[in-house]
Amino acid sequence: MEAPFHADLADGPDGGRAFWVQASDGVRVRLGLWATPDLTQGGELTKGTVLLLPGRTEYIEKYGRAAQDLTQRGYATLSIDWRGQGLADRPFEDPMVGHIEDFSEYQLDLAAMVSFAETQNLPKPYYMIAHSMGGCIALRALINGLKVNAVAFSSPMWGILMAAWMRPMAQILANASRWFNFDHKYAPGTGARTYVVDQPFSGNTLTTDAEMWAYMREQAVGAPELALGGPSLGWLQAALAECHDLSLRDSPKHPALCALGTAEKIVDVAPIHNRMARWSNAQLDLYPGAEHEVMMERPASRQRFFDEAVKLFAAHP
Repeated sequence: MEAPFHADLADGPDGGRAFWVQASDGVRVRLGLWATPDLTQGGELTKGTVLLLPGRTEYIEKYGRAAQDLTQRGYATLSIDWRGQGLADRPFEDPMVGHIEDFSEYQLDLAAMVSFAETQNLPKPYYMIAHSMGGCIALRALINGLKVNAVAFSSPMWGILMAAWMRPMAQILANASRWFNFDHKYAPGTGARTYVVDQPFSGNTLTTDAEMWAYMREQAVGAPELALGGPSLGWLQAALAECHDLSLRDSPKHPALCALGTAEKIVDVAPIHNRMARWSNAQLDLYPGAEHEVMMERPASRQRFFDEAVKLFAAHP
């Protein structure tokens, strides 16, 4: 079923459309599809479809430019509003709190996304680009046997950055929130404000590119219903548990690359280095001076990321 799509915010290629789909537990999520002109006119693509998995707080419109980069390189793009964000179903009366009971719920969203790609006969093979929290969801899916030919990660959330002394306290508080039923409350230091609206460009931890910062901020201001605030204590507990469990798992067999800015301040970089060191057919690609949003960094970094991603994809048709 067709879904609302803020075309004026997408800044992507012709053919961007949104759809509602329902996960197996009944939660409604939103998908964004960008296709090359050949596909929109009933033709076929030969290079395939990229499943683009966003991070926490994000929504499909944010990746309009990324989809354009991929379309120019011959790939269709399918992205998603995860449950609890964008225009997907949100669990609480306060729509700004980002909440999840267990990260396995995101796997239901991803399964609905893949099912849509299959039923709509989107061009194969399938590839994946996964950013931040999307990288956490993607790694679990790959370990579980998701069939994609290759994957490119951007600053994957395989660990949450916090001071060592804070980690046991955060774990205790997050666990207690479940036991005493206040897991829907915002994690300490966060609230209902959206980061790109609340924070000036100077000192931000997402990008060093002022124009891309303005792009993200204008989207959040122009369509506030897409935006999200801080995570809940329940989300924090679920994220810590998922990152820990993934750290104990063997790396999947999929060919992969991982882009990581050397000025990363959002996710913990140690688990990324550890994971990539024990992933036999994967490559860690460092971006000097780049922050968290490698796909929304300065033009040279963005071009490099997409060039390297499609180079990987082309090597695994």
